[in-house]
Amino acid sequence: MHRLLLRNLAYSFVFILCISCKTFTLTDARPVLNTEKKVENLYFSSKEDYVYKCQMDIYKNHVSGILIIKKINGNAHRVVLTSDFGNTLIDFEISENDFRLHYVLPDMDKKIVINFLRNDFRELLRQQYKVNESFESENSNIYRSEINQKKYYLFFNKENGLLEQIVFTKNNKEKIDFTFEGKKHIFADRLSIQHKDFKINIKLFQITENE
Repeated sequence: MHRLLLRNLAYSFVFILCISCKTFTLTDARPVLNTEKKVENLYFSSKEDYVYKCQMDIYKNHVSGILIIKKINGNAHRVVLTSDFGNTLIDFEISENDFRLHYVLPDMDKKIVINFLRNDFRELLRQQYKVNESFESENSNIYRSEINQKKYYLFFNKENGLLEQIVFTKNNKEKIDFTFEGKKHIFADRLSIQHKDFKINIKLFQITENE
């Protein structure tokens, strides 16, 4: 059953890559004087373990388990996904320029699955963003950053200063929407990753919280 689900998951990636995504535009926001040189996503900056209940939905496929993220040095993190019964599904180290796969369940050892996880977590765990342009809306301070011809829009809540959303775009098309819910800068209680060009959603729910 589990093997069939993972095989169907991999096949689904191939078919849904062709679905187009819409052009991204900021709404209800105006340009403001660019006073910040850089902004940061600090949610995974602590060296304590980040432990989440993980749910992945890919069309009709559903995978759940426990996700552990730990910063090990510099901008490198160790990421381990286990099943609900504690069996390791995948274990890897990732940074801005490096990816080391320590273990992957044979049923998940497919290039398209590994690339999907590598790319998503590289974007999720990126910490520093150079600011190219600033905006503001009624509730958010918004910063546009360009990295390797890709654009990122970071939304910070005006009231508490917390990062609430990152929109990743490429060729002016919205690719991935990261949303965060938290009470402090270094730990998100809940977060989601939603792809816009094919139907993949990842949701993480806090299990243990950093002090």
